Amino acid sequence: MNALEIENISKRFGDFYAVNKLSFKIPRGIIYGLLGPNGAGKTTTIRMVMNIIIPDEGSIKVLDQKMDEKMKEKVGYLPEDRGLYPKMKVGELLLFLAEIRGITGSKARKEIDLWLDRFDLSGWKKKKVEELSRGMQQKLQFIATVIHQPELFILDEPFAGLDPVNTKLIKDIMLEMKEQGRTIIFSTHRMEQVEMICDDICLINKAESVLEGNLSQIKKQYGKNTVVLDYDGDANFIKDFPEVDKIDDYGKFMEIKLKERSDPHALLPKLVGKIGINKFEIKEPTLNAIFIEKVGARDEKDTVSH
Repeated sequence: MNALEIENISKRFGDFYAVNKLSFKIPRGIIYGLLGPNGAGKTTTIRMVMNIIIPDEGSIKVLDQKMDEKMKEKVGYLPEDRGLYPKMKVGELLLFLAEIRGITGSKARKEIDLWLDRFDLSGWKKKKVEELSRGMQQKLQFIATVIHQPELFILDEPFAGLDPVNTKLIKDIMLEMKEQGRTIIFSTHRMEQVEMICDDICLINKAESVLEGNLSQIKKQYGKNTVVLDYDGDANFIKDFPEVDKIDDYGKFMEIKLKERSDPHALLPKLVGKIGINKFEIKEPTLNAIFIEKVGARDEKDTVSH
């Protein structure tokens, strides 16, 4: 049984397609990345899964059933637009939300204390939500999402507003949940986060899926024709090499995609003595490079067709 099955769902707002004939299946016990640029249709898809808005066509199954209010008890949903009661005290708010999800009494209080301690918020338990910083409120919202230990987590931009320490903490918790056999779906446009923790992905652009499947297999399809270069100096000359297809240059770090049948090892001798080389690595392309290629190619196609 899959954690989520989406089949040919579409959603229009007037003449605008927010989601167009989208399909994918998510097995249980994995971390699944729902990716795409801002406005691609990720949040609309999640809202349809949560039954907040209804698709114009297609079908959705959550844990092999149609979504209803009872099914929502098995899902932890962290929305893109955060919503907390600012005048409530932190402990009271979490107790209220835990009770709504069926955790009551001493069990609820124990869970609340454990989570607050883990997120270094114990000292804020009796403070009003509005007294917390944005990052603290984000951590509080995450606790509210996971406190009832649901089977399926749907997290829309879970790392937004968090510093690196708390980003790592939430990443570690997501991996723990996966080890417990739970399923995590998270939406983001930050490819480096996906590459670290996701098993499968679906890349959406302009309302449609442009890439879907196992992340490792997707990267293997692109082959080891990418050179990662950490350098010092002026490396503009590299773009003129005939074997170079595309370059993504960050100033002192460069991803170089080579043309088919080019030998990446032959590139190194052409660089020695011209720039300082701190790192030269031949590898599969990063997900960020694949993302840019797929989204860019689609945009170019649409521009030509119009």
